Amino acid sequence: EVQLVESGGGLVQAGGSLRLSCATSGFTFGDGAIGWFRQAPGKDREGVSCISTTDGKYYAESVKGRFTISSDNGKNTVYLQMDNLKPEDTAVYYCAADSLTYGSSWYLPALYDYWGQGTQVTVSS
Repeated sequence: EVQLVESGGGLVQAGGSLRLSCATSGFTFGDGAIGWFRQAPGKDREGVSCISTTDGKYYAESVKGRFTISSDNGKNTVYLQMDNLKPEDTAVYYCAADSLTYGSSWYLPALYDYWGQGTQVTVSS
């Protein structure tokens, strides 16, 4: 059984930083992709970043240069370092995993089979 558990969310002022963690179990890192998504109230879930051993790293345009995705395969954990946070980054952040990789379509939530429960990120102005 694949399980994903996010942590690291919280309340931060604009310009601040947070690091989210996604601890995985039952998922083989080398085979597929792990992505970070977010959903703000009243909005669709959107792709933030994705990492896979075959395709590398992807970022949404809105977070390029501010967010960094990384993985620690020994710990089966994926991180999302978020710097220079803005109020519009406020959302519930989810990590998701799939045994396949999707290249430039990485940002589509429907492609991912496994999801965590989410962690709230709130950025105050």
